[in-house]
Amino acid sequence: MFFIPLWLISKKMYSNIKLKRTAYQSEEHELIRETCRQFIEKEITPYHAQWEEDGQVSREVWLKAGETGLLCLDVPEEYGGAGLDFSFCALITEEISKHGYTGPGFFLHSDIVAPYIVDYGTEEQKKKWLPLMCTGEVISAIGMTEPGCGSDLQALRTTAEDHGTHYVVNGQKTFITNGYMSDIAIIAARTIIDGKNNGISLFLIESSSQGYTKGKPFKKVGMKAQDTCELFFEDVQIPKENLLGQIGKGFVYMMQKLGRERMSVALMASGGAEGALENTIQYTLDREAFKQPIAGFQNTQFKLAELATQLQIHQTFVDRCIELYIAGELTPETASMAKYSCTDMHQEVVDECVQLHGGYGYMWEYFVARAYADNRVARIYAGTNEIMKLLISRGLLREYFEKEKAKRAIAKG
Repeated sequence: MFFIPLWLISKKMYSNIKLKRTAYQSEEHELIRETCRQFIEKEITPYHAQWEEDGQVSREVWLKAGETGLLCLDVPEEYGGAGLDFSFCALITEEISKHGYTGPGFFLHSDIVAPYIVDYGTEEQKKKWLPLMCTGEVISAIGMTEPGCGSDLQALRTTAEDHGTHYVVNGQKTFITNGYMSDIAIIAARTIIDGKNNGISLFLIESSSQGYTKGKPFKKVGMKAQDTCELFFEDVQIPKENLLGQIGKGFVYMMQKLGRERMSVALMASGGAEGALENTIQYTLDREAFKQPIAGFQNTQFKLAELATQLQIHQTFVDRCIELYIAGELTPETASMAKYSCTDMHQEVVDECVQLHGGYGYMWEYFVARAYADNRVARIYAGTNEIMKLLISRGLLREYFEKEKAKRAIAKG
């Protein structure tokens, strides 16, 4: 039987064994992909190293992304978007992640903040903010997490007190992506009316508001080009029209939108893992040891085969989740499965790729070294993977948990 060693297989031949992505089949998808690749090559690659030094990207890259049409693709056309479906947003997230660039916080801006305004905003709020978000003239953030509460969103302590003609916001948010550069942020706060807690509400707060200050960007282990900081609110007065949606519905809104956020994290993991694998295949073909390419060793071949298999299994699942999301059928449990499983897979892929690079895999100039540092946090943010497993188990054992809840209610009298 004629045998072709894996190390003789070109990168092109490798691409031929990959399954075609069902979520990105149309000519329009391919056009967006090519546009995104050209944008990355021209507007991100030459500057990303400097952005890592600066701790943030430039405002110019946001404006260029808006000009190119890469922001808020599924925002309706009447508000400045392209009116496309979520699969196009997903494609951009995967493509940028595949190239290993974590600096531009486009995914949070387009896939997390914008949908809140589209779905819960007033007509005035939509007309005011969405067109500017689509052009990149306004950079957005969202403030949920607070010091001491982590993934427990019900433990928020930031307050918004009703003063008749306006609200007064006091509190602090932490680990806020795009926080330092943001012009506007959606802030979750406990609404105090007549001295009583009326539940969590969401507010649109402009960074220019008096009493609103930002901490310096954090010095992080990875994602060094993405500005992440704390936000502080000291007697910040905001008009009543800055309430997003209904009073006391903030927690419900956040639960409804967390599925898309977790899907976005899964997409980043899927794209990042593919980039790490492709870079490692090329490295093992180019790098020699004991008078042959590293790809010539059976251990290398087995590892690459295992990683490619896991990646394709997860990409197939991700494609199905994209279809479900577009159809309005993606459940919180399924989104949690995608988030935790894809980020675990990504971490495993990157760790093995570092090992296959040997000592060079620990050098910052190499793709896999940066990926190793950048993507560890994905198992923590958007809800830790342990929280994801709790949510999945509650879905599986819903009847049991409902009975236990009823028993506790009876016990309390």
